[in-house]
Amino acid sequence: MTFDPVQYKATTRQQWEDAAEAWHRWGPTLETWLGPATEKMLEAAHITTGSRVLDVAAGGGGQTLAAAQRVGASGRVLATDISPRILSYAAKVTTEAGLTNVETREIDGEMLDVLPAASFDAVISRVGLIYFPDRQSALTGMRRVLRRGGRIAAIVYSTPERNSFFSIPVSTIRQAAQLPPPQPGQPGPFSLGSPGVLEGALNSAGFEDVRVEAVPAPLRLPSAAECVRFERDSFGALHQMLAGVPETDRSAVWDEIEHALRQFETDDGFVGQCELLVASAAA
Repeated sequence: MTFDPVQYKATTRQQWEDAAEAWHRWGPTLETWLGPATEKMLEAAHITTGSRVLDVAAGGGGQTLAAAQRVGASGRVLATDISPRILSYAAKVTTEAGLTNVETREIDGEMLDVLPAASFDAVISRVGLIYFPDRQSALTGMRRVLRRGGRIAAIVYSTPERNSFFSIPVSTIRQAAQLPPPQPGQPGPFSLGSPGVLEGALNSAGFEDVRVEAVPAPLRLPSAAECVRFERDSFGALHQMLAGVPETDRSAVWDEIEHALRQFETDDGFVGQCELLVASAAA
């Protein structure tokens, strides 16, 4: 099967359009889970009062909100995504928080040439870089829009072995759909997680002072069933893969995933194994 980046991007866009409401609804869970790594990302990007921030693949805007609160009234945040529907929720959460320093705009993260060069102090992307078919174009574009000395910071998943809460569903669906293993460089949840890959991508795009930190980020929920509900509602990548399974067989696949995830149930509820990488670099 030949990878088609154009079709992949179109499908990804539609999946996030479809998952936007659920992603927003699960917002409190997302922020509890991703919040500590998000703070590390904002620190690594040197975001402070008055900073001009570009948020690429902003999704529902949890990190947009956190960045906007940091920069204050004298700063600004531009949140971008290929899905206008999910961006509408980013606008919603920042407006409801009383913030007026956030703009949302539908922009493909691989086509940032629509933005002026050297117009931002920081670029952030939370679990977005992994889904770009042309990652180098995206990173080169991010470096172009940064002022000299400005910083990029991003969060990605590390390896499948350290992210069982997600890798088990991915491998189960891949087997059910009879999908081949992802090729090197192909986008996907763990495409930047292996040692040296993320650093190499940033260096190749011309960034300097590249730093990568592994951050434990266990996903805590009441049960494995609740984890499946969370992923089934919100994770567009899983639905994209599941499209290759007959609709009548999909419930059985989710049942198999839930059974496998029960190994992470404890007396304190479900604790899903997750490790994130927080990377940063200077333009």
